Amino acid sequence: MSGEAMGDGALRALTDPTRAAIVRLLIAAPDGRATVGALADALELTQPTVSHHMARLRDLGLVTGEPEGRRVWYSVAPDELDRVSDVLDTAPAARMTGHVLQRIIGDLAVRFDGTFSRGTVERYVLESYDLLADGARITRFLPSLTARFAADRLGALAAVERRDETDRPLEVLFVCVQNAGRSQLAAAILRQLGGDRVSVRTAGSAPADAVRASVIAALDEIGVPLGGEFPKPLTDEAVRAADVVVTMGCGDACPVYPGRRYLDWAVEDPVGKPLEDVRRIRDDIDARVRGLLGSIA
Repeated sequence: MSGEAMGDGALRALTDPTRAAIVRLLIAAPDGRATVGALADALELTQPTVSHHMARLRDLGLVTGEPEGRRVWYSVAPDELDRVSDVLDTAPAARMTGHVLQRIIGDLAVRFDGTFSRGTVERYVLESYDLLADGARITRFLPSLTARFAADRLGALAAVERRDETDRPLEVLFVCVQNAGRSQLAAAILRQLGGDRVSVRTAGSAPADAVRASVIAALDEIGVPLGGEFPKPLTDEAVRAADVVVTMGCGDACPVYPGRRYLDWAVEDPVGKPLEDVRRIRDDIDARVRGLLGSIA
């Protein structure tokens, strides 16, 4: 689709709240795709209504359909993912109330019962919220991302205390600038290949507000899920927990601790690149990850 089409008809299409909601659901869906029936149920609309809007989105080239038996799976067109995401990311930032924060603290206190006190959990939840909300970096899903980030940090802190154990998984940390491209590609591929043998984390020296849609599309093409990953700032416990720290373009932002293996990969940044270039970067990272896994297995 031409840039003019994206700036005119497509933009007008996405100002319709139902169509915007459909596209948001497609982006957030497992593997980035969904059926009309599933979308209708989620939006509490009839299937003909969703089909009508889907037809318009397909005509504009924003959505593609893939038949599978009697069903058709819809997804956002890979070449339009970044621009569509930019349009939809203009929504106001989510707000968190004290009630929501206390719910998160209570849930994680149960999860880490016997490992950390409620006071420790509360400190990490509140600090994680501040880190994500700082500068309006996160504009969507702030409550759930706060819970995820705090849990990940507490998990890293627990891993620091287990460093002397011999039967634990190997801890690997990938760090790039925005934590929206290279580090996410590397982490997703290593999780897929390493399974339970490795525990993988990512971080950014200046994290973006979302993982690049083209990165998600490039991973999906090779059957690698991104999961619930999102850009997050680099924290001390993530480095202390790591056995291997792989940096990609973040300079001296990563602190150095003795006893860790540090690698610096000169990998091209996929930000702003077309999907064809992102595929090439993905394959470069895939080869590096396979080499890393072979050296630590």
